Amino acid sequence: MATVKASPEAQLRLLELADLDAELGRLEHRRRTLPEHAELSELDERSKALRDELAALSAREGDLHREQSKAEADVEQVRSRIGRDRTRLDAGQVSSPKELEGLQSEVESLLRRQSDLEDAELDVMERREAVQARITEATAERTAIEARASEVTARRDAALAELAEQSGKAADRRAAVVADEPADLIDLYERLRAQHGGVGAAALRRGQCQGCHLSLNTVDLNAIRAAAPDEVVRCEECRRILVRTDESGL
Repeated sequence: MATVKASPEAQLRLLELADLDAELGRLEHRRRTLPEHAELSELDERSKALRDELAALSAREGDLHREQSKAEADVEQVRSRIGRDRTRLDAGQVSSPKELEGLQSEVESLLRRQSDLEDAELDVMERREAVQARITEATAERTAIEARASEVTARRDAALAELAEQSGKAADRRAAVVADEPADLIDLYERLRAQHGGVGAAALRRGQCQGCHLSLNTVDLNAIRAAAPDEVVRCEECRRILVRTDESGL
């Protein structure tokens, strides 16, 4: 691979470019990990769970409504039958002792039946009321979640707008730096940046590469000392571009 040449000033600008890339990376990380994202996800999951629960509750309430209507009709039917029998008894329409005894026995049986049916009706009413109460609670909770989600969304959008503004400014500064750099130097930097987690160039400070944070051995330091100022040197450990500074320790 041909050796890349660039003025010391152009090489120093790579550090500014690396700082801008690091800033853009931090801003992108903040954008992706805003706490509002997780909160909105949790609120959405809870809202969906409540939606499903409300659908099931609505169906259950409908079933209980029909069951209650049937129970009420059954009770009313028995009451009507008791009323007719009592009317016959009170009017003295039954003269036969045997028939009279049978009619009285039937009334007693119907009264027991009425009591059982009224108990069943009450049980259905209580179960329906419990379902209706839960529907009210779940509806109120979902309404509160929607209000909370609106607040969190507004806060998230404001944070995203601020991050977008900061990213835009950093991107503009980056473009200005890139415009002043030699094309082959930028090509090398971008290629290395893609290979090394977004860090394509690092300063050499006190004999240590600031990219991999390893100290160079004497042989490598001597080779860098012997290199021409416009020669782009690389770290022998991580292969990033090494930018010589006043703190290089050479």
